[in-house]
Amino acid sequence: MRPGAVALASASLLALAPGGPTPLPELLADTGGGSQLITARAARADATSGTLTWWDRRDGHWVKAGSAVARFGSKGLVEGGSRRQSTNTTPTGLYALPFAFGIKAAPAGTAVPYRRVRQESWWCQDNDSRSYNRWTEPRPADCRASESEHLIAYQRQYAYALVVGFNYGHPVRGRGAGIFLHVDGAGATAGCVSVPEDAMRRILGWVDPAKGPRMAIGTVGGGTAITRY
Repeated sequence: MRPGAVALASASLLALAPGGPTPLPELLADTGGGSQLITARAARADATSGTLTWWDRRDGHWVKAGSAVARFGSKGLVEGGSRRQSTNTTPTGLYALPFAFGIKAAPAGTAVPYRRVRQESWWCQDNDSRSYNRWTEPRPADCRASESEHLIAYQRQYAYALVVGFNYGHPVRGRGAGIFLHVDGAGATAGCVSVPEDAMRRILGWVDPAKGPRMAIGTVGGGTAITRY
């Protein structure tokens, strides 16, 4: 058996062993009903770093598939339902993962819908635009460039990214737009969750839309505890 397979088997046995540590997803109030879950957890609401872990549900149990150091907003984390735009906070909650995108080609094995970033690719964050919190290509006239992200300008961060479905299905103006799981930059984020590039590649090769993947973001305890979601 390969060393990696031995490690995976050992992790699986640990998760299932009586008296062993309870896998984090087992403690959540809701995991979205699918068989894949990403958890992003910080020690406190004012933390700017923590741990991101991705999990598979197998034979009625959650098994860790991988993990990485994560970064959060420079102003920490805040309850998603009360978040305000431009506060540099990461919204806590349980979210769908609508699609992925990137400046680089999709990693081998990517099953989630993947859009390549082009020169005319923007993410509209203009509260006055009909395209608020949406990918636009090209940028529409009612979406100001000063209130949006020109995706190709973030060569490192948006090499690979997953859209986090915060405020996405029915956007509330002023709550926030453009929350992604993406590649690390130089430090904390403006509200997204970021991980090293190798971790993003592995996540994109792992996530499967047919398995109903979700992402839970929260803290160890308090009002933004990940176990509330």
